[in-house]
Amino acid sequence: MKISGTITALVTPFAKDGSVDYGALKAIVEEQTAAGIEGICSVGTTGESPTLSHEEHHKVIEKTIEFAAGKCKIIAGTGANATAEAISLTKAAIAAGGSDACLQVTPYYNKPNAEGLYRHFMTVADLGLPVILYNVPGRAGKEIPLDVVVRLAAHPNIVAIKEAAGSVERVSAIKSRCPDFTVLSGDDSLALPMISVGAEGVISVASNVIPQEMGDMVRLALGGKFVEARAYHQKYYPLFHDLFIDTNPVMVKEALALRGKCGRVFRLPLCETTDANLAQMSATLKSLNLI
Repeated sequence: MKISGTITALVTPFAKDGSVDYGALKAIVEEQTAAGIEGICSVGTTGESPTLSHEEHHKVIEKTIEFAAGKCKIIAGTGANATAEAISLTKAAIAAGGSDACLQVTPYYNKPNAEGLYRHFMTVADLGLPVILYNVPGRAGKEIPLDVVVRLAAHPNIVAIKEAAGSVERVSAIKSRCPDFTVLSGDDSLALPMISVGAEGVISVASNVIPQEMGDMVRLALGGKFVEARAYHQKYYPLFHDLFIDTNPVMVKEALALRGKCGRVFRLPLCETTDANLAQMSATLKSLNLI
């Protein structure tokens, strides 16, 4: 299976009482598919996966599949730092049906060695659902070493890697060792330079807010039209920046709230941003005619 283009790392909207707001989720998903987004990643970090119960986790993925109605690929966020938990979440996604792949984050906090990482991802891949590796050392405290990526890429069910280490050079390193292995940018602001050296798309936070524009930028870049793509990058760079002035997904939900798409509701330990950050985001959205 080939994954490419813009895949939205979808937020999980909450109602005022803290429950999942499935009405808002439906509207957000339908906006994404109407914009022609190539994929949706449900219940990743941006979907506040650490604070969802397993029952909620399963239901949000199932509802996302239902609301998307086959109009884009669905990547289920089923990673965990315990292999048994990742297996359980992935088996549930397989049983529910409709997921095209799963996103498997580097096990966080326990920081396994290279062999432990290899066995973890291989065990999940053996379940049968295509796997996208997720390299995010800033969150996980551990990088997936290049040699481990090369070993894992040989597994027929491991189809791509999301690179969120902030390194364009690492994309080149992976492609030099595994020319046919799909690399996806995990950073909106690096999507364009990563595509220029071989990445095939982005798993995007910004596309929650600008699905059409983000999709257009990536499609232009993948088509070799880098001058036109760069114009999008330069225009929306202030948004790319401001989405990360607080811990993700705080600012993207603040942006969506300012646009009337969801409430300013988080689950602790995440909470609303500062007044200064909110004012900055509001000014950026206004400058882009998004509010």
